[in-house]
Amino acid sequence: MHETPDRLSAVPYCCQWASAHLAGQIIRGELALADDPGWRDSGARDVDEYARWASHVCGMACLNMVLAARGAGRHPVLELARRSLPYGAYTVDGERINGMIYAPFVRYVAEVFGLDAKVHVGLRTDELPALMGQAEYFMASVHPWIRWPDREPPKKGGHLVLLTRATPGSVRFHNPSGEPGSQADVELPLATFDRYFAGRGVAILPAASV
Repeated sequence: MHETPDRLSAVPYCCQWASAHLAGQIIRGELALADDPGWRDSGARDVDEYARWASHVCGMACLNMVLAARGAGRHPVLELARRSLPYGAYTVDGERINGMIYAPFVRYVAEVFGLDAKVHVGLRTDELPALMGQAEYFMASVHPWIRWPDREPPKKGGHLVLLTRATPGSVRFHNPSGEPGSQADVELPLATFDRYFAGRGVAILPAASV
């Protein structure tokens, strides 16, 4: 797993693709997932499994960051996804992968990692600062075009980023599918974040509250 230096927060960065430094090429379609040279670091059993799953594991990359920040080590992202399957965090229908599904994910992280997590829906963006006053992290559903904050997204949601801070003026987050230079400690005005945020996600509560 290629990691980006983390200058601002204490949360190590994890990309959902094995080669974070090649994320831009993957996003632009210049590098096929089957040609990702780091695929073995993902925990995939073979390159076909990696190519099938790697674009669906933003939530597991967020989980990996939380675990690393908590001192629980770093885990191969696809191994985290595979371990979540018995809980129903993903459903697989032929070639179609659906997920990550929040409620089963909450059960998974509680039973396997002892994390206290809570699903939130119907959130307004201006409620994020208060939420982050209670939560340690928030896995927020945003449109993946949040990597390009100058673009207007066609809809909201569909991708998870890990919020590490929220103030009345801005949010800071790690983006598992960000391009190099916009992966770790991305800071956006709250109004800009609102254009991508679907009003739902999973809060990770402080360890002391368990």
